[in-house]
Amino acid sequence: MDQLLALRVFVRIAESGTFSKAADSMNIPRPTVTKLVQDLERHLATKLLHRTTRRVSVTPEGAAYYERATRLIGDLDEMDESAGRARAQPRGRIRVDVGSVLANMILIPALPGFRARHPELHIDLGVSDRPIDLIGEGVDCVIRGGELADTSLVARRIADLDWVTCASPLYLGARGVPKHPSELLPRERGHAIAGYFSSLTGRAFPLEFRKGDEQILVQGQVVVAVNESTAHLSALLAGVGLGQAFKFMVSPHLQSGRLRTVLDDWRRPRQPLHVLYPSNRHLSAKTRLFVDWVAEVFAPFDDR
Repeated sequence: MDQLLALRVFVRIAESGTFSKAADSMNIPRPTVTKLVQDLERHLATKLLHRTTRRVSVTPEGAAYYERATRLIGDLDEMDESAGRARAQPRGRIRVDVGSVLANMILIPALPGFRARHPELHIDLGVSDRPIDLIGEGVDCVIRGGELADTSLVARRIADLDWVTCASPLYLGARGVPKHPSELLPRERGHAIAGYFSSLTGRAFPLEFRKGDEQILVQGQVVVAVNESTAHLSALLAGVGLGQAFKFMVSPHLQSGRLRTVLDDWRRPRQPLHVLYPSNRHLSAKTRLFVDWVAEVFAPFDDR
């Protein structure tokens, strides 16, 4: 039995809650994962995992073993990195997840520069706006906006992004230019919203307006709603409704005249942007290097 591999497999199962997720994230056949755990339990003469048809959980003995195993794996990884720092180039593969507009407009255009500096580092870039289980899916880090819901993750704030309220000239020509956020309320029936809904809850996010001490949340008449940022931009450009989008995202279309801002006296609070990674997983040198680079890339877009 490869005991180190068995340890890593056991840790990944304990973190993800299933044999299949552990196998997929480590790119190991599922029967091999099962056999490694069975051999490890046989070697220790103790049961480490409770297995059900839906979920796997650690036994009390497994919980204690997990704590020591994670420390040992972290120490071994750090030893390997320390021994390899003399190499001219870091190497390996990094799994990252980022929202669509952030990926297409900021991160991907900058990747050639990163690859030129670190040709032995390879990026698996997941592009989505959906919630990600970093540990269960074997993702090294994610870039996400908004308030942080998962306090188990380490978060590094890399930018605050401004919003604008905007619509296409086609839409404004047909519906008129609102002078106050209250005109967007459903009872007024004068305006339609190109909405954005949560991939987690399915509920549309409200438009938010602040002016001095006054705050207005608008759940308007949402005629089209999407759950992906590039599609939301397309909906605004198509003229299906009025909406709120990141300033950097719509700036080229404001300059070209394909979109126009409205209600400029009312502002939505800036959106904090973070790069997040698991707190209970050893942060490898290659991931730390990528996180530092991401902070550099997003610095010019910080509206603070």
